[in-house]
Order: sequence, then structure tokens, then C-alpha cells
Amino acid sequence: MAIDFHDSNNKYTYTNRKVPSEWIEVYGKITSGKHIQKAVDIGCGGGVYSQALVELGSSEVVGIDFSRTMLEGAKENTLPYKSSIQFVLGDAYATGLTSDRYDLVLKRALIHHLDQLSNSVMEAKRILKNEGVLIIQDRTPSDCFLKGSSTHIRGHLFSLFPRLKRIEERRRYKSDVVRRALKQAELKNIQETKLWETRKLYKSKDELLEELRTRKGRSILFELDNRELEKLITYIDSKIGSTEPIIEKDRWTIWSAEK
Repeated sequence: MAIDFHDSNNKYTYTNRKVPSEWIEVYGKITSGKHIQKAVDIGCGGGVYSQALVELGSSEVVGIDFSRTMLEGAKENTLPYKSSIQFVLGDAYATGLTSDRYDLVLKRALIHHLDQLSNSVMEAKRILKNEGVLIIQDRTPSDCFLKGSSTHIRGHLFSLFPRLKRIEERRRYKSDVVRRALKQAELKNIQETKLWETRKLYKSKDELLEELRTRKGRSILFELDNRELEKLITYIDSKIGSTEPIIEKDRWTIWSAEK
């Protein structure tokens, strides 16, 4: 089974994250010298990065998601920023936004849910101003399949359930495919960055294992039934000997380009 983004039980699945310092540093480098006032966060989920864009200087942010449930959670999550963030129902192929208006479009953890990457890039280009910036962040297959460790928890999943590699390979874009889509859209200054991003700090191993049990914020875990999920939890428990605080990190690829 896949995660149902429209299910009210998943309303807060992506609301309780913190934007890590590593991401803020990379964002600063990509946008250095740019005046990012109007920004769009496509696939905004819980609105965490929409909020971050305001905190990083944008005065007007539009968060777009195809799920009313996600948008409801995002609105609740970002109430102190309601004067700067507007949440809109839409999708990556048809945002409904005005052409040539925005300084930045962010697509974080989105494209692996899309089967028409090029169309989504063209829509981003349409709404960007000239010299506006597109940032795409996602995991390539090579990012996902790194060996599991006490910090790279995701790697253990594919060691225990190799069948999930096939699912992940089908939905993850390779780097050259993303770069090709950016070039076909005639975007400029295409750059690629690898980022080890802190996902979460857990006070103990038990806290990590309990979160895995909820599948919170990990859509791939919805491919496991309850029995398989418990097997995974037992497996990770055996692989992580320490009960000390755990800093979980994921490796991402970030592509940036300008209109």
C-alpha cells in the first residue's frame, strides 16, 4: 500500500520537522546575490519549508499541494506566518499561478511522486521571472541505496527488503534525467549539489523505533504490512547498538537552475 496523502489520519505527517542548518547553508549559496521576495513551494506538504522561505527573507510565499488534507495541516502548522504564506490547492503540472511572477520555485521531495518530470519543470519555468531560480531536491537511486548505519537509517530498509529497491528505482529519477529535463526547458546555470541533511535528532533509539512504527514522514514504509514493519524495527534495533542520541541523516541531490 502507498501513503494516502488525502487521508485525515496523515494530516500531520509532514508538519513537525525542522529545517536543518545544512539546507539553509546550501539555499544561501544557491540564492546568493538574488532578491527572493516572491517564492513558491510546490508539494509543500506540512508547510515547513514554506515557513523557512519566509524566515530566509521572502515576503510572499505560495505553498501548493494536491491534497486538501496536507494543506489543512500546513495552515495549522504555520499560523504565525499566515500574513506571508498563502496555501493553494494545485499540482506540479498546473499551479494556477500567474506567469513570470516569482523569484523562486522550490520542489523539495516532490519529483519522485511525479511521472511527468519535464511537464512539471516547464510549469515552474512558466511562473518564474526572468533570472528566477528553480530548486529541485530529491534522492536519486544512488542516494537511497547507500549502506545503512546508525545515522543513515534508510539504508537498513533496503538491506532487509530488497524488493523495495525495485519500487524505489521505479520512482526515483537518476541525476542525468533531471539535468536533461532542465536543459530541455532551456534553463540556465544548471548546478548539482550533494547534501547530507539532518532528518531528525532522536533522544534515544527507542524514540526512533517508535516513530518508525507510526510510518510518520516515510512514505516508503507504507509499502510494508504491519508484520513486515515490526520485522524492520527488530532488524534496525539489532543494527544500532547504542541507546545514546541518534542523529539521522539522509543524502539528497539538489539541482538548481535559472530561467
